[in-house]
Amino acid sequence: MDAMELLLTRSSGVKLTDPAPSDAEFEQILKAAVRAPDHGRLKPWRFLSIRGAGREKLGDLYVETALLASPHATPEALGRERDKALRAPLVVVVVARLSMLPNVKVPEVEQLLSAGAAAQNILLAAHALGYAAVWKTGDVAYNHHFKTGLGLAANEHIIGILFVGTRADAMGNKPGPDIAPFHSVWPA
Repeated sequence: MDAMELLLTRSSGVKLTDPAPSDAEFEQILKAAVRAPDHGRLKPWRFLSIRGAGREKLGDLYVETALLASPHATPEALGRERDKALRAPLVVVVVARLSMLPNVKVPEVEQLLSAGAAAQNILLAAHALGYAAVWKTGDVAYNHHFKTGLGLAANEHIIGILFVGTRADAMGNKPGPDIAPFHSVWPA
């Protein structure tokens, strides 16, 4: 697949199953991630990969977080929270690690965008290797308990929770949206 075909055919995989990328393939995916634009060469990202039994622990963290927000949540609601961790055989939490050094002149927003570009590179690299992925966040991405449970520091923010596996849905190769509403010429 050439680069333009890759870009024009990537879509989110809603239903994902085994297999996930192998360790060697995932290493390639991460090598693509760290090629993201990076003003100041700060490398303002890190990646938490969660597989196997780690997903069960992640499910526990989803449930704990839900209970703190809603102590009277129903068992069904808690079950849905737990199942979020099982959406795919590989979960990648993309973390923006903002520089706290006083001499760093790169604005925080640029560091966040760089980590977002690294997340997009993960999605593209997975697609290039024949896998599918979906980028999720939700309230947990901004929740202190959830972030602490993942071991994030005060200067770290969840950019995305990426679910990676093999496509089990028929959503692939849908035409993309019309670009007209998103493009204009300046000056008009």
